[in-house]
Formats: sequence, structure tokens, C-alpha cells
Amino acid sequence: MSEISGAAMPALHRHVFLSEDHQKSERKTWAVIWLCSAMMVAEIVGGWLFGSIALVADGLHMSTHAGALLLAALAYTYARRYADDPRFTFGTGKLGDLAGFTSAIILAMIALLIGYEAISRLFEPVPIHFTEAIPIAVLGLGVNVASAWLLSGGDHHHGHSHSHGHGHSHGHGHAHHDEDETHRVTTDAGDVILEVFEDGVPPRFRLRAEGAAGLPAATASIETVRRGGARQLFALEERGDYLESVDEIPEPHAFTANLRIGEQIYPVEFEEHEHAHGSAARDHNMRAALIHVMADAAVSTLVIVGLLLARSFGWLWMDPLAGIIGACVIASWSFGLIRDTGAILLDMNPDRRMADNLRGSIESEGDQVLDLHLWRLGPGHLGAIVSVATATQRDEQYYRAKVARFQSLSHLTIEVRRVNSAAARSAA
Repeated sequence: MSEISGAAMPALHRHVFLSEDHQKSERKTWAVIWLCSAMMVAEIVGGWLFGSIALVADGLHMSTHAGALLLAALAYTYARRYADDPRFTFGTGKLGDLAGFTSAIILAMIALLIGYEAISRLFEPVPIHFTEAIPIAVLGLGVNVASAWLLSGGDHHHGHSHSHGHGHSHGHGHAHHDEDETHRVTTDAGDVILEVFEDGVPPRFRLRAEGAAGLPAATASIETVRRGGARQLFALEERGDYLESVDEIPEPHAFTANLRIGEQIYPVEFEEHEHAHGSAARDHNMRAALIHVMADAAVSTLVIVGLLLARSFGWLWMDPLAGIIGACVIASWSFGLIRDTGAILLDMNPDRRMADNLRGSIESEGDQVLDLHLWRLGPGHLGAIVSVATATQRDEQYYRAKVARFQSLSHLTIEVRRVNSAAARSAA
């Protein structure tokens, strides 16, 4: 039997899945467009007045640069203006990914053109006007560095997992949150630090005294109490100046840790909030704009080096070689952007780690996840559809509470299917 539970009809919610820095990134992109446009006009007018075809050519090149950034800016503006449009079932958060994918295709075409031109010049060298070419390349590099500096401030990644613990006062001592999964606990024997340590190793408790005196392992232990009453006792052993639990801590790290020192017990609350990781949290529209200016800056740098060597040593082949290297760099960046944005547009699982943790949280008390879909709605916003089979009377709200720590789940649909105990055992 399929059942979607709930005591009352929930309030309708908005489908706005834009990044936290959306408007800031939009402003920065428009600012860079104005900078590139001003430089484009200055170069074209200057080249016409002074008879420099090279200056005019670089001005026209700058126009293609501004055009690519215009795509990103329009995507930001359109996504913001139509964020509440009901025609977009899951909002306009993916518009930036579409713009990023398009920009990546344009970058790939630019890489092919640069590579083709560079190889042609390698076999058929052309005269180089060093007096004009080097200053123009330096000027272009300056504009690109300024553009990258303006854009980089808006490209914040929220791709890290954070676990926030909150200690509460109980009985003979108190604990307060110090940093992620770390607590300072005031005890009768003085202040101690309790943490869940998992830096490149399986997660274990670590306990150390704030003062010079250590803690004897025989007098300390930790017992976790999870939602539903499940308990686990952790013995501690000495590791130099701190104590460490012998057993690993299973996920999720959300529980009350009863720290026993001597005869006293000090409860410490651990709550875990998990955000989207890696590509699932990135603003790919800003990433595409930044790659455009970085690619141009990289090419300008290579061109300057090639021109200086060609002028100093007569190595005319250095100029086309610099172009070939630049084309390979741009092609590599373009491939990475096409791969990441294409996966999002095809609704591939954007965060396998979160999907595994989500499944583990729901199945931790004997229930079974029959179906799980996870996809990206926008930068740092994920959607999920979960079908759960249970032999208990747990309802939708129970499972919503279990996965509340996954703060990037901006749109969550849960289906609860009642099964008898025998069916649940056979399904498992």
C-alpha cells in the first residue's frame, strides 16, 4: 500500500533555487562587460586613428569576449526575473548551467580556431610586428586580470560538508560549541575538548584535557544516544596526549554523547548539517565567465612570452607554439565545463556522497529505501524523491526529521509504503 502521510495540508512553497550570491554575481558580470566594451571601443577607435590594424583586430577580439560574458549576464538576469514563473516547474536555477554549457561549447570552438591558426603559422610563418603586438598583448592581459579579479569575488563555492554541534548545560558541567564537531566541556576536573575526528581517517572520538595533565583512559568513556533510543558505548584508549575511541563512529553524527569522567556524566549534543559537495554546489555560470577571462589571460601570457623569445632570439616558431599550448589549455577547461554542466542538464546524480548518506540515514533503523532520485535544481540546491518501505507506523514527517540535516535538499518528496514484517525482511 502506498501512503503519503501528513496531519495537515502543508503550505505551498516557492521554487526559487538560485545561488546565495546570484545578484552579486550578476552585478559583477555586467561590470566586466562594461570594462571589456570600453576597452573594445578604445582599441578600435585608436587603431583607426593611428592606422594600426593589429589594434583594430584586438578590439574585435575583445568584442567576442564581451559577447561571451553577455551570455552569462543575461542568464543571471533572466533567471532572477522569472524565478517565480510557474511555467518553470523546478524554478530557473538551471539556467546558469545551460549558459555555462553554451559558453563551454564556444570555448571549445575558440580553442579549435586558435589551434588551427597556430598550426598554419607553424608551417607557414608570417611576419610579426613586435612593436605593436607586444604592447597590445600586455594591454589585453591587464584587462583580463582586472576582469578575473572582479569576477572571482562572486564565485563562492558552498561545497563543503559542515557538522555543527551544540552543547547544553546539564548537571555538574556545561559544554559549548567550539568548532565543527568539536566541543569544550567544563567538568569537575577542569575543561576538556571532545571532538569527532575524521581528517582522512575513519571517524572516532578524541578527548583531551585543556591543561598539561592528561586524562587516564580507565576513568573516561562515551555513550551515544540516538533518536529512537539506540545506544552505543565507546571505550577510550590513550594516544599520547589525548584519548581516542577504539571503535569507529557510524553515520550520521547526530546524537547525544554522554561523556563519563569518573562518576560524573556530561551530556554533549552533536547535530549534523550536510551541504552539497563539489559540482553540485558550484555556480557554473560564474565559473564559465571566469574561465573565459582566465583562458584569455593564459593566451595573452603565452603570446607575450612567445613574442619576446621570437624577438630576442629570432625563434619565430615560438609564437605559434604558444598558440598551440594556449589552445590545449582552453580545450581542457572547456571539456571540464561541458562534462559538469552536461551532467546537470541530464539530471545525473550530482552528489553520490550525499545520496549514500541520505540512504544510510533513512535505513539506519531497519526501514528500506525502495527508490531514490537526487538531482540539482540550482547552485547549492538539490531535489530528492524518496520511496520508503516500513513495517512500522512511521509517517512522512518522521523521515523528514531524519534527513533535516541535509540542508541542500531544497525540494523533497517522500513516499511511505506500509509493508508487513515478513515482506520487509524478504525485501531486505
